[in-house]
Amino acid sequence: MSSYRQIYYQIIFGTKYRQPTISKEYDKELYAYIYGIITKQKCRLYRINGIEDHIHIFCDLHSSLSLAQFVQDIKVASNIWMKSSGKFPLFEGWQVGYGAFTYNIRERDMMINYVKKQKEHHGKETYYDEYKRLLYENGIEYDEQYLM
Repeated sequence: MSSYRQIYYQIIFGTKYRQPTISKEYDKELYAYIYGIITKQKCRLYRINGIEDHIHIFCDLHSSLSLAQFVQDIKVASNIWMKSSGKFPLFEGWQVGYGAFTYNIRERDMMINYVKKQKEHHGKETYYDEYKRLLYENGIEYDEQYLM
């Protein structure tokens, strides 16, 4: 018998100290690079976007991967690329943690649109407020000291 699964994740992580170091001039190149990392791991990227201090990835995680290893692979490879490209001179690295939230097939199009409109969204809600809201909406307890 074959194995079947569908795991949609919205993964969010920010820059170290939430510094605005993702240049708008080169963010599409960063997203394309991360797309390559994701597809090499047999995952499907539905949408990636963000602003200067964080990114959102909405994807389907392959069943052979753990979420923690998947996120670590993205962070490590993109960190190396960003620093060596010369296009993100102020980038120091990614923050240690991340947020990951699951969604079902009925929410897929809504989430693709949500991630697509990140730049507009953050004109109304800060990254900090958004992250706290997502944790609350998903029933995740957190320690305030680790959100900064």
